[in-house]
Amino acid sequence: MKLYLNDLGILSAAGNTGADLLSRVLAGDRSGLIRTDEFSPAQPFYVGAVQAELPEIEAEYSVYDCRNNQLLLAALSQIRPTVDRVIEKHGVNKIGVVIGTSTSGVRNTELALEAVAKGQGKPPRFHYKQQQMAGGADFLAHVLGLKGPAYVISTACSSSGRAFASARRLIALDLCDAVIVGGADSLCSFTVNGFAALESVSAGLCKPFGRHRDGINLSEAAALFVLSKEEGPVRLQGIGASSDAYHFSAPDPAGGAVIAAMSMALSEAGMQPEEIDYINLHGTATPLNDAMESEAVANVFGNQVAVSSSKGMTGHALGAAAGLEMGLCWLLLTQNHEQGLLIPNINGDELDGELPALNYVKTGQTLGRRINHCQSNSFAFGGNNISLIVSRT
Repeated sequence: MKLYLNDLGILSAAGNTGADLLSRVLAGDRSGLIRTDEFSPAQPFYVGAVQAELPEIEAEYSVYDCRNNQLLLAALSQIRPTVDRVIEKHGVNKIGVVIGTSTSGVRNTELALEAVAKGQGKPPRFHYKQQQMAGGADFLAHVLGLKGPAYVISTACSSSGRAFASARRLIALDLCDAVIVGGADSLCSFTVNGFAALESVSAGLCKPFGRHRDGINLSEAAALFVLSKEEGPVRLQGIGASSDAYHFSAPDPAGGAVIAAMSMALSEAGMQPEEIDYINLHGTATPLNDAMESEAVANVFGNQVAVSSSKGMTGHALGAAAGLEMGLCWLLLTQNHEQGLLIPNINGDELDGELPALNYVKTGQTLGRRINHCQSNSFAFGGNNISLIVSRT
């Protein structure tokens, strides 16, 4: 079954549109990562907040009124003509919505609890649906009048990658003819302080695969695609999923399940490792993740394929990270550049010489021809791994 990604709506701390985002990450622009204590009073960290003016959520949908759903609405606005066309073609009963998230609208709950603690009372538009994991999919389905399956995947940092596997299954089972698929996560105190408690937040800007890497920069983002059988600019070629359950938060140092996920994606795509032009690494800039992933990638691909972590510019968007990075691959494949501009591995540090010497992309580096095939890795707590391959049509 051939499936295509017909359109992309995307925004992150590194850009408010696809063109803006691609331009800035290709240049290695880190200006979207800003030091603030908004989410961790008296303990400032670098985070990546979306700077776009987000659309208001109408009173009719006030129970869904949160920043997470505003991010989804902003991404939807970029692809609305394509969405409207597929709805007209297939009908509201055969269009699904599958979203990945790890935070949903929990920030609204934090602000509501803070207001109550100060004796100000609960905010008038606060509703528990704003923090419900399924809220984003429900919201988009209601806004678009869709009657097909609508649900959310929440597997931490692989959430929106797993959403692609679920969306593909809906089409394969003939439950849907098209699926709006992707993810959104918004910044909140829960995640910033939670990762700080795990000693996983960087004291400065994150350093993917750097010698002095010390943790992540949390961020927010939204990315939405239209997935269907209708031929489009990018084809979804292969999905590899695995779970090693090695540890609640630490990766298995041997990387066996990660190797299995990458190999499964290649097998599904009917491709050899040397056919992949670029790999967007999970690359969180934590000591354990980067060590494991670099070993796993070297095991499967050797050291020739171009690789990088885009998190040095976008930060780590948790449940939206896989969708965001699939979006970056989509943008690379559809860029109008004959030499194939590649996303650099920006870390403000020297590479860790104790890790395998992979082909980390430098700023301005090109493939030397158009990019045809990209692979994107996302790994999560509990060893929940996903690897996706997309190709130019």
